[in-house]
Amino acid sequence: MTYRLGVDAGGTFTDFVLADDKGNVHLFKSTSTPEDGTLAIADGFAQIAEKLGRPMPDILAETELCVNGTTVGLNALIQHKGVKTGLICTQGHEDSLEIRLGHKEEGYRYDAEYPPAKILVDRHLRVPVRERVLADGSIRTPMHEEDVRAACELFKREGVKAVAISFLWSVANEAHERRAAEIVRKMLPDVYVSVGIEVFPQMREYTRTSTAVVNAYLGPVLQAYVDRIDQFFRDNGIKVPVRYFQSNGGMAARAVMIARAVNAINSGPASAPMAGAYVTQPLGLKNFITIDMGGTSFDITLTHDGKTNINKDIDFLRYRIGTPMIQVETLGAGGGSIAWIDQMGVLNMGPQSAGATPGPACYLRGGTVPTVTDANVALGYLNPEYLLGGRLPINAAASRQAIASHIAEPLGISVAKAAYGMFQIVNNNMVNGIRRVSIERGYDPRDFALIGAGGATGLHITALAQEIGCRTVLVPKLASGLCAFGQILSDVKYNYMAATPTRLDERANLDKLEERFNTLENEAVAALLAEGITRDLIAFKRSLDMRYVGQVHECTVDIGDTVANSANLPTIKQKFHDLHKQLFTYNEPDSLVEIVNIESTVYGKTALLPPQLLAKGGTPEAAIKARRAMIFSADGATTDTPVYDGEALGAGDQVQGPAVIEEPTTTIVVNPGWTARLDESGSYVITCAA
Repeated sequence: MTYRLGVDAGGTFTDFVLADDKGNVHLFKSTSTPEDGTLAIADGFAQIAEKLGRPMPDILAETELCVNGTTVGLNALIQHKGVKTGLICTQGHEDSLEIRLGHKEEGYRYDAEYPPAKILVDRHLRVPVRERVLADGSIRTPMHEEDVRAACELFKREGVKAVAISFLWSVANEAHERRAAEIVRKMLPDVYVSVGIEVFPQMREYTRTSTAVVNAYLGPVLQAYVDRIDQFFRDNGIKVPVRYFQSNGGMAARAVMIARAVNAINSGPASAPMAGAYVTQPLGLKNFITIDMGGTSFDITLTHDGKTNINKDIDFLRYRIGTPMIQVETLGAGGGSIAWIDQMGVLNMGPQSAGATPGPACYLRGGTVPTVTDANVALGYLNPEYLLGGRLPINAAASRQAIASHIAEPLGISVAKAAYGMFQIVNNNMVNGIRRVSIERGYDPRDFALIGAGGATGLHITALAQEIGCRTVLVPKLASGLCAFGQILSDVKYNYMAATPTRLDERANLDKLEERFNTLENEAVAALLAEGITRDLIAFKRSLDMRYVGQVHECTVDIGDTVANSANLPTIKQKFHDLHKQLFTYNEPDSLVEIVNIESTVYGKTALLPPQLLAKGGTPEAAIKARRAMIFSADGATTDTPVYDGEALGAGDQVQGPAVIEEPTTTIVVNPGWTARLDESGSYVITCAA
């Protein structure tokens, strides 16, 4: 027997998915321990060992793939708990991080009161170097190495833990950046070094500098985490290298993850599309939106025709990041999101969260303010005595008391109406997020299936689908650990990039473009072979950043494995024209087009897990284990509602709403007018008759 193990460390819970080579999949959850992630992993290990009746070292010794997804980088950036960082840059460009290309983020451009972002490098630690490379790669001013050495002396005195290096036009000639990095590594051997040409080797000086700085700021934090996790797994008997999940939707080796810490920012939710593709495949669906509501946040991704949206060169948490990331819309809307009343007497939900500690009021861990979880308890949706199959005792009276004292009494309404109001407001927040990844990008959500992930999503998903217009909802039995499941289905994935400005006119030399692609891909093959991945499992996907001459922003055009030569030039240009029209409603077929950057994404392919089909059912009524009074309307009226034991349902069984299905780690609310059918693939397919 061989195993795959996925570990997804979230803000409230850490999820574990263990799959064997026969297709059996087991899901476990433990409370996250942000102070030391190994404590939560140890708890998960204890559950796995108990379930399988084997010592964990024996299981790990037979594990062929171990993947870890983490929010460490994300949390460090949110809380500004990275390390003290220095920046070495071209003289005259010390303030590019503050100038920010002269604009604010979308939505705040004309808001004079919107505060500036916290700059990750203090002004006196942004050190200029006399050097200048021109756009054609020629050197106008040789680098003054004494400036780099003086910067190192300053950083040593100031206790700097990480250094970013970014020079103007280093993408045209990287010699100065390489030499500066060599000096820094020699003079400051214990300092983390982030080099712009290594982290983001594409055009745009501000983007490259910002990406290098974020990478430096987070690098030592992630390195400490990775070292601790690696050692913990080795101490417990793992034989294979632990891999780490990246925000580009693929796995990475330990060394790559440390060197590219910026790629760990959205590590957890980026695996949702891979899991979504797996659960939709038996049903023939290629358009889907995954929504993951955990204890702290609500994450959304969109996949159209089997392709997931990718972001590049975006402002993430107010910091410009150039490297490719799965487009994840993240809201402060989790089970721990706190209800509060503002100065105008209006009820709000989040983004503040009770997290794992102290948690919702019903957890009895010291939390006294009402949360989304408390609202779901008061509405009757959640078991009033325990969660996680009995592993987490709760107290429904504590939920009602928190809602009464903080919301219902100040607003002069009943607890039932207050709880439903909390439920509706957090749903509206989530619907707005779904619209941002769908409608605002030209997609109609009615053409997509909605896939539930995360422990809290099942409570809200039919209400969300009803509001957004989705007619089909999928909630896998593994929903609460779907991202951990997606990790063990994913490929190793690295992005190799280069700046190659090329105007596509009669003088265009595409042979040089193809040579550059080949150079990148040969480098990629060597890296994967060194990781033990055989050549037959290595695949590539090429893309080009293209624009009309004179435009400021580019479109990323996927060209698959197309050879960049003159024969394929018309096809490549047509792909760009078509994409431009899709994104902006128009194109200019007669205008001159140019290529700005190229990218080759390399994959080390992972075999899919064999399907495990559920046994047929036939008597869903026998699975009813209780009835509870539940609230499905704003008037607070209760409905006597059946509660089904999910483990007692079989393939083909149907449940008519209103109803609740309780799985060991998630609860699914089937609203009135909706029907849930358990598919043999292990997903509840929930549809609306209207």
